[in-house]
Amino acid sequence: MAKTQVPAVEGLFTMGDDPRLIGGKGQSNDSYFFPKNMGGNDPALIGETEREEVLLSNTGTIWSFTTSSYPPPKPYVITTEPFVPIVIAAVELDNEKIVVLGQMAEGITVEDLSVGMRVRMIIDVLFEDEEHQHMVWKWEPELSEGQN
Repeated sequence: MAKTQVPAVEGLFTMGDDPRLIGGKGQSNDSYFFPKNMGGNDPALIGETEREEVLLSNTGTIWSFTTSSYPPPKPYVITTEPFVPIVIAAVELDNEKIVVLGQMAEGITVEDLSVGMRVRMIIDVLFEDEEHQHMVWKWEPELSEGQN
């Protein structure tokens, strides 16, 4: 029997053919936030508590990257003993120009990456239990024309 796919954390992203991070936008200017109500503050929006919910870009440019030699905080779940390091990238989203951290897709190493590389968001399994695949956003290199 197929397992049901569910978000590892509700309200952070959409699932489907065109996945998007769910962010916020300031009511009085074009400042964007991720997550919607927990992102950093734009000094121009001090005192403004209402944010419009928006779907953020699902493509961007690698701003920085690293290998995590220790387990990240929840919702990450360790599925191997000993812990196998993962690659994390800070990606500047195309339209909003904010930087969002995320794990790179399985099989991507730091040797495969470079600052300025184009990536796109995918939805992938973070961990599984008896009934569910718990999904999370990850980044993978965008293929340029002619690549498969």
